[in-house]
Amino acid sequence: MPDLPAAQRLLKEAPTTCYDLVVLDYDQRLMRRKRLVTVHDEGFLVDLPAVTSLDDWWGFELEDGRTIQVVAAEEDLVQITGPNLLRLAWHIGNRHTPCQIEADRLLIRRDHVLEAMLAGLGADLCHISEPFTPEGGAYGHGRTMGHDHGPGAHSHEGETFGWHHHGDGQMHHHAPAKPLPFGHRDAK
Repeated sequence: MPDLPAAQRLLKEAPTTCYDLVVLDYDQRLMRRKRLVTVHDEGFLVDLPAVTSLDDWWGFELEDGRTIQVVAAEEDLVQITGPNLLRLAWHIGNRHTPCQIEADRLLIRRDHVLEAMLAGLGADLCHISEPFTPEGGAYGHGRTMGHDHGPGAHSHEGETFGWHHHGDGQMHHHAPAKPLPFGHRDAK
């Protein structure tokens, strides 16, 4: 089956008709140029002028006028509840981790290091699967960029905490699981 025409523009509002859908996870919804495939297995090219978070848009209008809606995919998440969500949200944000903030819960991607920290802070944790739409950047747009602790990832055991590299060209900061003694300074 030949590809659909290329995307002509992004749409903020839902049009009167929708031709098809693309289902994308959080990472996939940040793009500039990519070939996407609809749920009915039809491809089309997206070529945006700059890297764009599709979370801010309804979807695409193709060159022939048909429209494709962007839908957030279900992802493996951790639901965080407990008596002090503001404190837990602060600790998540302090680690530059994308977080979906709701009135009675927080959602983050599964991460064994963060889960251990949050459990130690008294959080109630539950693994769930649902669409992930975390908060944007500090000024209401953009993305919070965390780093992965998934399978095969680096270990923090025995590590000196503070700012450090993981070989990905970015600096990261990790706080110790237990408070440091008074007067102790993080390694630089």
